Amino acid sequence: MAVPRKTVLNLSGVERHYGQGETSLSILNGADFSLVSGEIVALVAPSGTGKSTLLHLAGLLEHPDAGDVTIGGRACNGLSDEERTSIRRSDIGFVYQFHHLLPEFTAIENIMMPQLIGGLSKGEARERAGQLLDYMRIGHRGEHRPSELSGGEQQRVAIARAVANAPRLLLADEPTGNLDPKTASYVFEALEALVRQSGLAALIATHNHDLAARMDRRVTIEGGKVVEF
Repeated sequence: MAVPRKTVLNLSGVERHYGQGETSLSILNGADFSLVSGEIVALVAPSGTGKSTLLHLAGLLEHPDAGDVTIGGRACNGLSDEERTSIRRSDIGFVYQFHHLLPEFTAIENIMMPQLIGGLSKGEARERAGQLLDYMRIGHRGEHRPSELSGGEQQRVAIARAVANAPRLLLADEPTGNLDPKTASYVFEALEALVRQSGLAALIATHNHDLAARMDRRVTIEGGKVVEF
């Protein structure tokens, strides 16, 4: 029996403008978008069209000028900064083009960090981190620091760190953009397997059309709106 999918992210009538008066620039204009659990959606949009803005709004890093952002059924517009930070820590994982791993810590320690911040014990955090490294097929690299890992290994550690707290939503901005095609494909396979296994929802911004074609849906931004293609 199939597990019913739940709406994890919903943007309704979202607007985002920068500047005022004649210098005002409209980036998103009445944009609608939704994402359900277990789904991977590719965001393929040229630079300057609102890709990063959409990710920032979905990740509660920016406030919309109009419209509603809902995560896990919870409306986020009227929340305090502390409440938004709490949701980011518990419900959202972020992956960027550059891994941003802490260089002085090992791979397993990097993955433990968000769990420790979230209140998990050191033993539980280490066990969870080890499981994620094994799942990403780099369990044997857990005691290595980022400088001792390849680019693909570093990015897989970053993905494991992003999902360490079992978020509902994963937001990735060009997660394979700094990798060669073969390594990018391998990293995406690991990411896809993790999403399918955990049932989280993933929105992945990418310029890699081959990878985008392997996702469940592809969307772009046209005229300030999110359009499926």
